[in-house]
Amino acid sequence: MDNRLLFNLDYLYVMKNPGIYLLFVYGSLRSGFQSPAYEYISRFFKLIGEAKVKGKLFDMGDYPAAVPCTDDHFILGELYDIQDQSDFSWAIGQLDDYEGVNVESDEVQLYKRELSEIIIDDKKINAWMYWYNGDVSGKPEIVSGDVIAYMKNK
Repeated sequence: MDNRLLFNLDYLYVMKNPGIYLLFVYGSLRSGFQSPAYEYISRFFKLIGEAKVKGKLFDMGDYPAAVPCTDDHFILGELYDIQDQSDFSWAIGQLDDYEGVNVESDEVQLYKRELSEIIIDDKKINAWMYWYNGDVSGKPEIVSGDVIAYMKNK
């Protein structure tokens, strides 16, 4: 599928969910990584605080993979809000490219961005996040749900 079409479909999806400009991150986009990706996100989004989402985290080697679950396992991360709402579609599109959401017809989509129920300060809110779109069979689980703590001990 053409990237322009993916962007247009993504734009329409975002527009069907107006007012949701929040983003939950758990990997290289977190402030603790201080990666080039974080430098990008910090230009468009402001940190609200630490948060969590129901799910399991796996070590894929070069990156973590979040998989939703129904039991009481949580992924720790950070919740961000867009600084300027008019930048949201463009900024989230750039992050979609980084996360492997927008792919060529011969490529596999690495992640999918979905609205998810995030917990911050014991409150549940909806925010966008990137869930892994592949198989995690045989990959080590990051039991703590905190990829930064896991990487420090690895």
